Amino acid sequence: MCIYMISLVFCVRCRYPMDPYDRFWEQWQYNSYPLINLNTSSQVEILPGNDYFNVPMAIFQEAMTLDPSYTSMWLTMEKNNVDSKSVRLLPIFHFAEINGSNPNRRFDIYNAGDLLHRGFSPSLLQANSLYDSGQFLYNGDAFYTLNKTRGSDLPPLINAFEIYSLIRMENFTAASEDVSYMKQVKKHYNLTRIKWNGDPCSPREYSWEGLTCDYSKSNQNPRIVEVNLSTSGLKGGLTISFMNMVSLENLDLSHNNLTGGIPDYPIKSIKVLNLSYNQLDGPIPNSILQRYQAGLLDLRLEGNPVCSKIKDTYCSNKKNTKSTMVIAVIVPVVMVSLLAVMCTLWALRWKGRSGDNEDYAMYEEETPLHIDIRRFTYAELKHITNNFHSIVGKGGFGTVYHGTMENGDEVAVKVLMETSIAESTDFLPEVQTLSKVHHKNLVTLQGYCQNTKCLALVYDFMPRGNLQQLLREGDDYSLNWEQRLHIALDSAQGLEYLHESCTPSIVHRDIKTANILLDKNLVGIIADFGLSRAFNDAHTHISTVAAGTLGYLDPEYHATFQLTIKTDVYSFGIVLLEIITGQPPVLMGPQTYHLPNWVRQKIAKGSIQDIVDKRLLDQYDSSSLQSVVELAMNCVGSAAMDRPTMTEVVSRLKVLLPTVLSEKQYASASSRCTNSMDAETRRQFRLLISERNEESSFHSGYTGGMPELNLLSGR
Repeated sequence: MCIYMISLVFCVRCRYPMDPYDRFWEQWQYNSYPLINLNTSSQVEILPGNDYFNVPMAIFQEAMTLDPSYTSMWLTMEKNNVDSKSVRLLPIFHFAEINGSNPNRRFDIYNAGDLLHRGFSPSLLQANSLYDSGQFLYNGDAFYTLNKTRGSDLPPLINAFEIYSLIRMENFTAASEDVSYMKQVKKHYNLTRIKWNGDPCSPREYSWEGLTCDYSKSNQNPRIVEVNLSTSGLKGGLTISFMNMVSLENLDLSHNNLTGGIPDYPIKSIKVLNLSYNQLDGPIPNSILQRYQAGLLDLRLEGNPVCSKIKDTYCSNKKNTKSTMVIAVIVPVVMVSLLAVMCTLWALRWKGRSGDNEDYAMYEEETPLHIDIRRFTYAELKHITNNFHSIVGKGGFGTVYHGTMENGDEVAVKVLMETSIAESTDFLPEVQTLSKVHHKNLVTLQGYCQNTKCLALVYDFMPRGNLQQLLREGDDYSLNWEQRLHIALDSAQGLEYLHESCTPSIVHRDIKTANILLDKNLVGIIADFGLSRAFNDAHTHISTVAAGTLGYLDPEYHATFQLTIKTDVYSFGIVLLEIITGQPPVLMGPQTYHLPNWVRQKIAKGSIQDIVDKRLLDQYDSSSLQSVVELAMNCVGSAAMDRPTMTEVVSRLKVLLPTVLSEKQYASASSRCTNSMDAETRRQFRLLISERNEESSFHSGYTGGMPELNLLSGR
């Protein structure tokens, strides 16, 4: 079980012996208004049945509540090193009423909108640990709300809470004979410096260093198939324990100080035996030579005294020399061939450009793409676009024209002029992706044109342009806060569909405000799938050349070229920050800033109002803004594993939209909670950021992490 916990107001050093389980209770330090600290010197009684968690008494003697004019408290935790897609969480809330005698305090507890506990009332000076035994939550959001009930006189109160995540362990341990032999090896070579404890193969994540286990037979104990103790400081003779392991296939003991000879003991399964660069001087057993000569064993003995009089290949590097010679011959041949092909293609292309008034219809490809959408001819595109008259967009891909179909429907025609399928890296991925996906928040592909002189894609026309235009170029019209959140939710739902509902999953790789189109009702629709890639769930990542747009590119992907669905999450976080600020992802001026770093600096200086788009005219809910900033900064975490999934993002945004529509549901019941950000809330943001502000280099693409920004949070 993994455990995450937080003590809200006290007991920074609450560890062993005060906590018998040696949990580290982290104090919540940023407790400005409307949060209120409570404490008592009275003893809090812990009744039998409520002492299972052994929470220190000091925790129950301190509590946190709200100003009486507020009705709701939010709790969040960062889920470090867990897979948000499959995580199962068990939250435990610790309560003890320490405020006066017989207070009327009652509240409901929700997890991301789902009711967990109804009408709970903490007992006066009596500990309560509230949880559902064995009921792990399948909702991966560690996001909880404590709502004051209608008949309660006081707002919610809490002393502490902790969250356990369920880790499923494999039941099978390594085969007992393998364990016995490896323990003999450890003792024989006195391998105290290597961390070999417990079972060699189980749990899989903590298998012994240098060992590879075979888990393919799910109903059997895993077997050790590879041992790599190269450069491990081994001394003495070669133990026969390795020879006894019936499943061992690869044994690497090279670059040690092994002496003596190789035991004349029949090896059972070893296919690779690397004993190179030791001090072995004894004869080579016939049993090993016979397997080598039969091609059943790859034997490597170079660098040993035994090879001083032997010229066989297992005592030399001739194999490597041959490989080097082959590479030295093949590479120049391949390079010359590629150069010849490129020259030929260039000559053909130049020849094709000689006639400016050629009839493009004669270049229609005879073989269509095997997809179930309409194929347009070049002549049809000319008619639909009125001879490519009205340009509605331009980019590195080509030009987008407005068009009208035979039935009157408006379309956008993206034309990649003077190119071919072989030369276009974006055309096929976009056609293949959009012909398979169908979602209200993904652009609809009406058809394509496959012409050796002109490739084109025909989409539904989006009359409101793209999100980037409305955020930064639309002086005559400005999106209000609710519209911005709806567009964010629309885009998040489109990405969630690509990641979770497509088989295999699809990574867009170029999420940005310019690729979020808006229909007449301002519904957000994701477009431009030229860089998208299918992503098989059986793999943790796929390796590709880093691609995307400056400012939106995932720093981890940029550094490793390892693509995951979290690459889109990072880009979406930048989009959220643009929605909040109205600023581009890269701010140019006397000093260049990456947008997340600019936001951090503004908040750290206590000027939270400076990050909000001025065209909103302070017409936004402060708590909603706070939560969206938090969500955005979680999305742009430098490490992909710390970012939420798009399913979590969608869940969070759905919770926030009712906040915008009805402030009373999650905000203050008094006039203190206004649409503008008051000084105390700005101060809270400043405190949250002040210790985490990192001047990350924009050029590297990396941005520092950011803690949760709800009223209460922890890790």
